[in-house]
Order: sequence, then C-alpha cells, then structure tokens
Amino acid sequence: MKNRADEIMAQIKELEDELVEEIRKKEKEFFYKIEDKKIKFQKEVIEEGKSMLISSIKYLSSFSFLVILTIPFIWMMIIPAIITDISVTIYQAVCFPIYKIPKVKRSDYVIIDRYNLFYLDKVERINCLYCEYFNGVVAYVREIAARTEQFWCPIKHSRPLRDKHSRYDKFFDFGDYKRYRAELEKRRSDFSDIE
Repeated sequence: MKNRADEIMAQIKELEDELVEEIRKKEKEFFYKIEDKKIKFQKEVIEEGKSMLISSIKYLSSFSFLVILTIPFIWMMIIPAIITDISVTIYQAVCFPIYKIPKVKRSDYVIIDRYNLFYLDKVERINCLYCEYFNGVVAYVREIAARTEQFWCPIKHSRPLRDKHSRYDKFFDFGDYKRYRAELEKRRSDFSDIE
C-alpha cells in the first residue's frame, strides 16, 4: 500500500523527467547538438560568442583585491578533492562487490564539458574546469555514501533534511523499530531501481 510520501516521490520523479525534457529544449534554443557525447554548436553561434570575449586581465580586474587573494585558498582544495576521488573509487571497487551494491558510475557525476565553451576566456575556462571537477566529485562521493548508508543504516532522521540524497526515500522512518527489524535485510539490498 502506497503512503503519501510514495505519492510525492512519484510526483518528484515525473517533475524530474519533465525537467530533463526542458533541458533538451535548450539545445535548440542555444543552437547546439550532442553527438557521441560531444557538444557541437553552430558555426555562426561560435563566431558571435567569440566576438564577445573579454581578456583574462579584464575579467580578473572586475573583482576586488580581497577576492583575488582568496584564489589560492580555493585552489588548495583541489588536493583533498583528488585524494577523496581516488579514495572513494578504491573503496567502492573493494567493498561494493562484497556488499552486492551496484557501483556508482563516476562519469555520471564528474562531467567535464564547460571548460571548453567558446565564449569563456582562459581564466573562466580554468575556473569552470575546477568547479565542474570539484562539484562532480562531491556528487559522486555523495552517491557512494548514500548507497553505503542504505546498506549499513537505512534509517531516516527525526527531522526533515534540507537536501536528501538519492537513496534516502528507501530508508525506514525514524522510530519504526518493528519494520526495521523485520525488513532490514531486504531493504539494505534493494537497489533494483538502479541496476
């Protein structure tokens, strides 16, 4: 029997599908196609975009001196991001087969494509490369952690979360000890929706 939370999740899934369709419409609006995972813009659009480029010096000079001073702090974070990326990849390679959890496909989360947009200057491209890598790694790690949490302790929190991960709706309600004990083995291995 479905409860209200299941109905809301079904509505969210429908909205996500609708969102994907709206994003596809952007391909036509901004004159690009995706072929073999490569984005191809129309030649005229590329030429117009390149004509609007500003120099890296002009771009950087639009920020205050204090903002410029923070750049090394941002870039220092690339080291823990790379270490985390490597560590969780090794973790899931070793542990997920033992837990019988489907592996997270890294390329679904770490998508490197914005750094080569024709309308960005060199500094903007480097910044985009950093951000898309870093945020992709965070999303990748979150999905690995979500699947791990489903295996080890699939229990919801007592309060609503601001942002739930992808597996959270499969978890037991906080305090529902009867269902937890009765269905734990089944629930911890229920990845049928992603296999």
